[in-house]
Amino acid sequence: MSTHDAARGFDSLAVHAGQAFDPTTGAVIPPVHLSTTYAQDGIGGLRDGYEYGRSGNPTRTALETQIAALEGGVRALSFASGLAAEDALLRAALVPGDEVLLGNDVYGGTYRLLSRVLGPWGVRLRVVDMSDLDAVAAAIEERAPRMVWVETPSNPMLRITDIGGLARLGHDAGAIVVVDNTFASPALQRPLSLGADVVVHSATKYLGGHSDVVGGALAFADAELAERTQFLQFAAGAVSGPLDAYLTIRGIKTLGIRMQRHSFNAQAVAEHLVTHPRVAKVYYPGLPVHPGHALAASQMSGFGGIVSLELADGAAARRFAESTRLFTLAESLGGVESLVNYPDAMTHASVRGTELAVPETIVRLSVGIESAEDLVADVDQALAAL
Repeated sequence: MSTHDAARGFDSLAVHAGQAFDPTTGAVIPPVHLSTTYAQDGIGGLRDGYEYGRSGNPTRTALETQIAALEGGVRALSFASGLAAEDALLRAALVPGDEVLLGNDVYGGTYRLLSRVLGPWGVRLRVVDMSDLDAVAAAIEERAPRMVWVETPSNPMLRITDIGGLARLGHDAGAIVVVDNTFASPALQRPLSLGADVVVHSATKYLGGHSDVVGGALAFADAELAERTQFLQFAAGAVSGPLDAYLTIRGIKTLGIRMQRHSFNAQAVAEHLVTHPRVAKVYYPGLPVHPGHALAASQMSGFGGIVSLELADGAAARRFAESTRLFTLAESLGGVESLVNYPDAMTHASVRGTELAVPETIVRLSVGIESAEDLVADVDQALAAL
């Protein structure tokens, strides 16, 4: 990212970073590069470093430039999925015997990757409530981890962690601090500026934004860790394809305005639900009653599009999830369309019976960009069916 780019506002970077017009034709939208191999000017004479599609692709480079600019990182890498990004980072940064201190409210796939894939390889795992910095400090004092990993806001309970405070605790212990910024996106939160070392994204969610592309991304504050991770990506091959990269680029260009609408609609839905007699509790950091509200307001520019609610029991939660009409019952989140998810049996089924298990009473809403009045009406009719 150039100094000139760094001086631009977020929405300008989202549209222009890595997106120079084609110098040959003047096409405003850069072409999608589908070639898997590149002609060399003599043996080893690479043009802009491109040799083979796994090691580099101009469309992927454009996306990585865009993400690095938005997150304020020295470099970003684009992957075939969010879990592919996590796997490459973990294997680049850790060796058998190292330990990860993990938030107790993270995506089930992250826990599964650490416990069932990297665990047998020798990576150790401990879990703590990252929103409680005293608990984090005690866990680190007991045994210093190699990596501290947090989601904030977390999935699906919307806990808020003090990124700056966590970074100080982790760095004092010599740990790498990783923040999953999928829920907030860089439009609302920039963890690297708060002290984190690495940001991870499921680009499938808000970055892509249209439920039509699977991808992952990492943004780095440290060039050396980025280089090690890039080598592992090259060696193992978990790269994003050019069409996936293009779709993500296109989605990111509207990220800022989409996140404003997601946040506006989610606030409207949350404020309506919190007064409803059939809802036991609403989890949304934009509500003043949320325990992390003040902290979220201080480190985020908006509260995001995810609302979770607690109903009387598991049966009521299931009925609600199966009764919405505008909210589609489906996994994932972050698209322009609204989705409803029952975590216990869907996104977080892999952590049933563990310390990360999601209560059966919880339903998660990914609030889209439809008319807020229609979304409120839909949750009302679904609650009336209970």
